[in-house]
Amino acid sequence: MALPPEVCIRGAGIVGRTLALLLARERVRVALVVPPAAAGKEDIRAYALNTASRKLLESLRAWPDAAHATPVREMLVNGDEGGRVQFNAVRQKVEALAWIVDVPALEKQLADAVRFQPQVEVVAEPVPAALTVVCEGKASTTREALGVTYAVTRYPQHAIAARLEAAEPHDGVARQWFNDKGEVLALLPMGGVHGRSLALVWSVDQLRAPALLAQGTEEFNAAVSEASHGALGALQLTSERAAWPLARAIADRWTGAMPGQAQGASASAAHTWALAGDAAHTVHPLAGQGLNLGLADAAMLAEVIKQRDYWRSVGDARLLRRYERARRADVLQMSLATDGLQQLFSHSAGPLPTLRNWGMRGFDRTRLLKHWIANQAMGLRA
Repeated sequence: MALPPEVCIRGAGIVGRTLALLLARERVRVALVVPPAAAGKEDIRAYALNTASRKLLESLRAWPDAAHATPVREMLVNGDEGGRVQFNAVRQKVEALAWIVDVPALEKQLADAVRFQPQVEVVAEPVPAALTVVCEGKASTTREALGVTYAVTRYPQHAIAARLEAAEPHDGVARQWFNDKGEVLALLPMGGVHGRSLALVWSVDQLRAPALLAQGTEEFNAAVSEASHGALGALQLTSERAAWPLARAIADRWTGAMPGQAQGASASAAHTWALAGDAAHTVHPLAGQGLNLGLADAAMLAEVIKQRDYWRSVGDARLLRRYERARRADVLQMSLATDGLQQLFSHSAGPLPTLRNWGMRGFDRTRLLKHWIANQAMGLRA
């Protein structure tokens, strides 16, 4: 890159690479910090991406092929006492409610796109720039060094992820079960709409998680089949299991001036920073919205930079405050919604189980409200 970068992105995950490509498309010079790859275990992650996220990635030519992005044609959410909510793509008049995307395939698409983007320079270490964007994830060391408070509310749960093969085809249906302990089991369709492959995301009590991880394959298969009420017949584990503690969190500041700024530095000379993705916020995975929120961060930050006055720097503090205001509201809304659902099902005393399942059945009959909620989840704000 002949000229120095205008933006340095620390973190080359999905959000970081997406932001790099969005900025490069607007002729912004980007340095993307990609640390040396570390040998690791098999990556079994899968994300539910909504319509807005798909359109964003397609615009960058980074959407995976059909074998690695399975459309969700229907979603079935089951309560603990017969409550049930059903969402259907046909009734929503959309192609799919979401797509279940294989993470390694998506990361490869983004890496290939970055490789052929001349406005993006891949670097091993951070470099000076008018704007530094931190996309390092929830354990970001840069955020900590900037003195940002990351307010974490921990759930007494761990998420267990794995890949499974079902005896019966999933037909593009995502299935979810809540129980009266606040645990949530989700079976997400993969391998095409007629496939039998599933991504498991199972939020369980933190004291129960080690036992499930230590179970033999057949015992674990039986436990998942029981928790999913045999909806797809016998289930077979086809991958390693992974687990992590669950929490919701939000940074107290998403933007600011880089340390060591000279007093009275002009707007054009000042260096600033912004947080995006899990470095700024995390939510409970029960709604599958974590990566969608991060990609929306990238889209909004790129948009405010694109729309800036010609004389403003990409790191102009006013632009960054506009980004933070817009995104904080959406993130807070989703964080409160997912936390409320988790809390609702974590108590089983008195009439609460009956009331919440009655509420689920009532909600399932409210066509307009369901339509609005589904549109919000798909990223369709209209």
